[in-house]
Amino acid sequence: MAQLSTRQKLEILADAAKYDASCASSGTAKRNSSDGKGIGSTEGMGICHAYAPDGRCISLLKILLTNSCIFDCHYCINRRSSDVRRARFTAQEVVELTLNFYRRNYIEGLFLSSGIIASSDYTMEQMVEVARSLREDHDFRGYIHLKTIPDADPALLNLAGLYADRLSINVELPTDSGLKRLAPEKDGGRIEGAMGHLRGEIDDKIDAKRKYKSAPLFAPAGQSTQMIVGADAADDRAIIAKASSLYDRHKLRRVYYSAFSPIPSPSAVLPLKRPPLMREHRLYQSDWMIRFYGYDAREIAAATDAATGCLPLDIDPKLAWALNHRAAFPVDVNRAPREALLRVPGLGVKAVDRILMSRRHRRLRLDDVARLTTSIKKLRPFLVAADWRPVALIDRADLRARLAPPAKQLDLFT
Repeated sequence: MAQLSTRQKLEILADAAKYDASCASSGTAKRNSSDGKGIGSTEGMGICHAYAPDGRCISLLKILLTNSCIFDCHYCINRRSSDVRRARFTAQEVVELTLNFYRRNYIEGLFLSSGIIASSDYTMEQMVEVARSLREDHDFRGYIHLKTIPDADPALLNLAGLYADRLSINVELPTDSGLKRLAPEKDGGRIEGAMGHLRGEIDDKIDAKRKYKSAPLFAPAGQSTQMIVGADAADDRAIIAKASSLYDRHKLRRVYYSAFSPIPSPSAVLPLKRPPLMREHRLYQSDWMIRFYGYDAREIAAATDAATGCLPLDIDPKLAWALNHRAAFPVDVNRAPREALLRVPGLGVKAVDRILMSRRHRRLRLDDVARLTTSIKKLRPFLVAADWRPVALIDRADLRARLAPPAKQLDLFT
């Protein structure tokens, strides 16, 4: 077999990494080389073609160490039985690529994942060596995210956390039955056991840092995971319940959702087409509701369709919940606590904070609320203001139709 050039390997392994969605960098420790020492820097928000709060697009080198794998997960394009072109980087090649891309101002960090080669421990050793060499040999201070392997020795996971800003372990699928059917060589118990181990190490290092300034950081941007949506029969209720459980038990920074995408030469047990991309979007919205709006998994499940168990695609889950709990509305914008205002469809966290600040100085009218939000149409049935009361609007049978976005005619040639 002909030897592949570095460029050819990069084409193969960068393309193979596109299915990994979990690569944001929020919460990491800030480092820079402005003092003339080291190379690289890391920012507080956004990585890998994500957008920072000030609008900057921040990117990273996102590749696999190898797309060869000893596992045969049905949904994975890099599975053992897949007929794809294989490639493999050495640890030193990844280090050189990262530094060269950084020096050309193409990237601000590295996201590294891998198929399993030889064994879980051997693969994890190679990934840790990349991070170690960048940090110790080259004093690299940019962002590093390692996709860790749950079956690897805990000592290797500990080393990874000392060099990487964020670690992630994919749960892959929301149910044990789905994992057993589509990835029989993986074990949900071992995956969550590894997550629990990382949570313990993160907590221990945080405690140590409070007591001793010299204590080393351990994955300062925390850990994340990713679930595939639509590859198995799990509905949105199951996905939301799993995500909520992971947040509670393992203090994850993020759960990422990736809509199943048909792959070349697919397994016969996979669905023939991908789920609607809007389903992935609605799950991200529900995830936001859990993390920032005070909802729990049971409340969001109440917004799902009784027959399918999935969130509606035509309206967002916050509005769906409000329509199913009309007795909680309308709320008085001048008196309601923050928790009640956060449940009003159309009011975001920033808008609620502005309302709370503004109402200290005057009673708010509907026009005042309109100036603090992007749209007032969705708010009107759910709010009471100094000059506005919805009367019977909240009880209208056609309220959903009035608030849902209008249907759009698709264009064949767009």
